[in-house]
Amino acid sequence: MKNNTTTFLIVLLCIFTSQALASGEHAHESEGNEHHHEHVDGDNAAHDDNHEQNAQEQHDTDLDGNAHHPSHDEHDGNEEYEHDEEKISHIDSDLAEQVGIETDVAGAQELHQTITVYGALATGPEQLSHVRARFEGMVKSVEVTIGDSVKAGDLLAKVESNESLKTYKILAPISGMLVQRHANTGEVTQDQVLFSIANFEFLWAELRVYPAQQAAVAQEQEVHILINNQVKEAVVNHVIPALDKPYQLARVKLDNSDSQLSPGLLVEARIETSSITAPTAVKKDAVQSLGGREGIFVKHDDEYEFHALVLGRSDDHYVEVLKGIEAGEIYVSENSYLIKADIEKSEAEHDH
Repeated sequence: MKNNTTTFLIVLLCIFTSQALASGEHAHESEGNEHHHEHVDGDNAAHDDNHEQNAQEQHDTDLDGNAHHPSHDEHDGNEEYEHDEEKISHIDSDLAEQVGIETDVAGAQELHQTITVYGALATGPEQLSHVRARFEGMVKSVEVTIGDSVKAGDLLAKVESNESLKTYKILAPISGMLVQRHANTGEVTQDQVLFSIANFEFLWAELRVYPAQQAAVAQEQEVHILINNQVKEAVVNHVIPALDKPYQLARVKLDNSDSQLSPGLLVEARIETSSITAPTAVKKDAVQSLGGREGIFVKHDDEYEFHALVLGRSDDHYVEVLKGIEAGEIYVSENSYLIKADIEKSEAEHDH
């Protein structure tokens, strides 16, 4: 029985050695010869162990005598799986609500193409009135002071005419606020301005439009004006030349009934020049950079998975998606940076 076992193992080793010689791999040939000597000189226990080992090696060895290694595709599949695992965050719905994670649905969106211009707020000539006495005389009484609000027809002062010695009234020609006063009881009016009244219920944003932008700007275009960290929506009312200046003025009327605006305030504005419809778009604030790629986090139950995107055109609020998600998918639209931070933290812990 011992001689039969030894003979069987020697035959197996000879086959392996012949295969290695045929493939021209000398390293495997040497390894086969070393195994051959070990089988000849070993005892029965060693022969049995080597028999099992060689049987396993024969299973793991291809016809060329090379050891089996996972293919490139198998590695890529594993790496891709691990990569996707690293780009997934698990957050239950209660916690997501507490930290302010909000979602939206990717879909068609109208994108508004804009140009950015700058300017300042001003009053129109119709909003400012300088009041003089009709006839020269002495001021008998003054009824208002700086800061008072008046309506058209309200009494401002009484003046005694030098010619007729009769007293007449000076009335407010417009409604607004008294911003200047140059009249006191007992003074002679002469030809000076006694009162100045300004109406601030609305103001004009006068926006500078330079030659390279002028072809794109016209009346009735929508405008988004940034003032005091607020955005006011309006339209272009006029486009006029600016005297002795290398630009035109786009004049935009703004409501100021709450008296929050004042003349001279500098403003930034975006004038809409065109609009397009994107078949699929997401909010710009939702896009995050992760692993050197831009993308969003798509929600599946309590899982948030990073999807790299190919982005297209955009406006101030939305960006077109050319590739990466389909319309109808739910994505994180607010506070997506929290999910990014959670994934990056998990990757850092994994590296350590």
